[in-house]
Amino acid sequence: MSDPLSKEEIQTLLDNSPFISFMNLKVESLDPDTDTIVMRMPMRPEFERRAGTGQWHGGPIASLIDTVGDYAVVMKVGAGVPTVNFRTDYLRPGINTDLIATATVRRAGRSIAVVDIDVCDESGKLLAVGRGTYVPQAG
Repeated sequence: MSDPLSKEEIQTLLDNSPFISFMNLKVESLDPDTDTIVMRMPMRPEFERRAGTGQWHGGPIASLIDTVGDYAVVMKVGAGVPTVNFRTDYLRPGINTDLIATATVRRAGRSIAVVDIDVCDESGKLLAVGRGTYVPQAG
């Protein structure tokens, strides 16, 4: 593993991806010592389940889970990593709120990294949980 990336370096990587920049993800914090990263995704009309409801569609939530999980590993290895698999469990609807995702690397071996991701609303209510597996080889 290489030296951990900084908050600014990760934000630059996010901003340079057309899809992720459309999601408007912002790195809130990261801690390489505890292998955690926190990102925020604001609501936008394109993410609504039904127009005008303010309720999040599951697709953007799943994309958030995969991306934040991925970047928890990127923080450790310094480069993009491929997703092997991820799952999402939706617990309650998110309505008229930004989403806050916290990813924690549970294990980062040579061939597989496992990351748990919690998605909360702005008041801290847990909306969804996910787990991703990634290939933690830089490059």
